[in-house]
Amino acid sequence: MSEYPPIAEHGLIGDLQTSALVATDGTIDWFCSPRFDSPSLFASLLDSEKGGHFTTRPHVATFDTKQLYLPDTAVLVTRFLTEAGVGELIDFMPATDEVARERHRLVRVLRCVRGAMEFDIEIAPRFDYGRTPHRLTVGEDGAVFVTDALTLALSVIRDPDDARLAHVEQTDDGDLRATVSLREGELRGIVLETGPDVEAAPIPVAEGRRLLDDTTKYWQDWVEKSTYTGRWREEVQRSAITLKLLTYAPTGGLVAAPTAGLPEQIGGERNWDYRYTWVRDASFSVHTLVRLGFVDEAIAFGRWLRDRVVEPLDSDTGPLNIMYRVDGDPKLSEEVVEEWEGYRGSHPVRIGNGAADQLQLDIYGEALDAVYHLDRSGNVIGHDGWTAICRMLDWLAENWQQPEEGIWETRGGRKDFTYGRLMVWVAFDRGIRLAATHGRPAPVDRWTEARDAVYDEIMEKGWSEDRRAFVQQYGDTVLDASLLKMPQVGFISPHDTLWIDTLRAMEEELVSDNLVYRYNPSASPDGLQGSEGTFSLCTFLYVDALARTGRVEDARLTFEKMLTYANHVGLFAEEISATGEQLGNFPQAFTHLALIDAAITLNARLDGRNPE
Repeated sequence: MSEYPPIAEHGLIGDLQTSALVATDGTIDWFCSPRFDSPSLFASLLDSEKGGHFTTRPHVATFDTKQLYLPDTAVLVTRFLTEAGVGELIDFMPATDEVARERHRLVRVLRCVRGAMEFDIEIAPRFDYGRTPHRLTVGEDGAVFVTDALTLALSVIRDPDDARLAHVEQTDDGDLRATVSLREGELRGIVLETGPDVEAAPIPVAEGRRLLDDTTKYWQDWVEKSTYTGRWREEVQRSAITLKLLTYAPTGGLVAAPTAGLPEQIGGERNWDYRYTWVRDASFSVHTLVRLGFVDEAIAFGRWLRDRVVEPLDSDTGPLNIMYRVDGDPKLSEEVVEEWEGYRGSHPVRIGNGAADQLQLDIYGEALDAVYHLDRSGNVIGHDGWTAICRMLDWLAENWQQPEEGIWETRGGRKDFTYGRLMVWVAFDRGIRLAATHGRPAPVDRWTEARDAVYDEIMEKGWSEDRRAFVQQYGDTVLDASLLKMPQVGFISPHDTLWIDTLRAMEEELVSDNLVYRYNPSASPDGLQGSEGTFSLCTFLYVDALARTGRVEDARLTFEKMLTYANHVGLFAEEISATGEQLGNFPQAFTHLALIDAAITLNARLDGRNPE
């Protein structure tokens, strides 16, 4: 196992309640259970010695490896090529849309497709971020790793007359090592099951094949629901599958990413925990999913959002938090795993997120825009939901002029961010439209007055004559790529000279070989040390803006170049470094949302149509 494989050298598997990363050398180096936001069992990606891992690889010292997904699925295949033969490691988690389960299965099927191959297996779990010791028991049917809070059972996929795992060895640390020898056409495997009282049990090969077939069919049936038929279909479908993998099915909450602590700068301190549901990110997913035809997923998040709106917080930051746990719990204290060195020395490793109680006014616009798009797709909000929306907009009418922390969750104090005001305008605009469409009782005159006041303020204070551009915050000249959404949300025409000038200014300062920085930290101190790479979300927003502005060929070239930065299975992390390395938590939902939106918008403009 490489000490720290590149972030991009991973595929993602999951069961719609949690997920795991599988490196191209066959190592599972990130896995939390029973939920995305639960403590880790395998986390060598954040500490190669103390994090825990599950390795499966050829016994020989030298081998080539390839990785791919079975078409239109979340079933990941890692192929090993040696002089003696070719083997495959097929990783997946049986998926279900059922209610929350305590038990979760991770399946690793081993198959020899040519010649012969001997696999080395090492299972070294480290429970609760390596802070809880475990006990190991090995029996005829497998092995069990036990802690007071969680049990991990290892069952072997084999037929009754097969030999058991050969050369099984228990280490002093309570880990397990074994080898499996296969000839061409043979199949075996391992099933890891987590839960409070799971046990090891023999699994016939036929059952292993059935699990694989059922999981493959689940994903292929789901992808068939897509209504998208335009260009870049493969990239769009892979992004849609990734978003589905990042959705906590019992509530509909979408996590920003399945990982924590992966750095925005190698060796730096910008290492955050993204395993939670941001109102902003998940709200954007509604329009994206509706555009693809995945209305059920959009409705599920709509219910999650409704529950947050109907049961407002008792907080001085308003009726909504910016993020929640996947079950809607707003309590998200931040701590540091001091014992871990972090990915390639990127310390601190943060668990939880201290930005949860920040004031970010833009989330109200994103939430109302999600409700608006759900309404347009035929999912009209009920009376309780409408009452809660009115209460939320009334609060916003009283508080929209407050300084805030902004979309990028900076830790340099509250400011008057233009993007926050932009989305406040969206909140009032969508509320007014919903009231008019359905004749709902609402203080529309008050909302209209507030909406128009926000508009006038942005035009007066958010515009800089010196820069000939809309700027990040009032009274400053710093640019911010989040404002690429201005024409997308309908605030300004993409052909307005003010917007054309803004786009030109962004290209001069924020765009580097078609990749886009979100802002310049040296020009706008954000309370953190170090720098960061280009922000992949912003590059796809740039594509969308170019297409809407009429620069279709520029948009197409930028989009095609951006696709070359995807990893080998089409996944994107949060950022891209100056050398093209993927940085930050992986894969990032926001990036894949923006990829889909950019593809749909660009495809429409190439066909001579206006985007939806």
